[in-house]
Amino acid sequence: MVRIGKGYNWEMSHRLPFHKGDCINIHGHSYKMLVVLEGDVNENRMLIDFYDIDKLVNPLLSQLDHAFLVDSNDTEIIDFLDSKGFKKYVMNDFSTAEDISKYILEHLKPKMAEFDNISFMKIRIYETIDAWAESETKL
Repeated sequence: MVRIGKGYNWEMSHRLPFHKGDCINIHGHSYKMLVVLEGDVNENRMLIDFYDIDKLVNPLLSQLDHAFLVDSNDTEIIDFLDSKGFKKYVMNDFSTAEDISKYILEHLKPKMAEFDNISFMKIRIYETIDAWAESETKL
């Protein structure tokens, strides 16, 4: 068994409509994500080519980068974003680091499961330089 990781960065804004503090306001973060995969190497002595990870991750990140990540129930913000023509990405969850890690994990899981030699995946989301959340699954 081997374990590899690949990092990604993007800019995104959001708000937490339930928050009792400053995070109820519209604000942004420089997000960092670490994709961790585990399994057996293939005939090329790799778990998976890092370029193949990029092919699976980058389409989603291009939708998230410089977008407003919004909960589908936050219609006030959705209406505002639509009225101004701003880029948005709608999720059926809050936009906490925990929900983002879970969402990306579930988005990538079927794609990674196509590789028979990959048995485990973890997604770690850094919302700030020192605060992160992660989700993991067996494949």
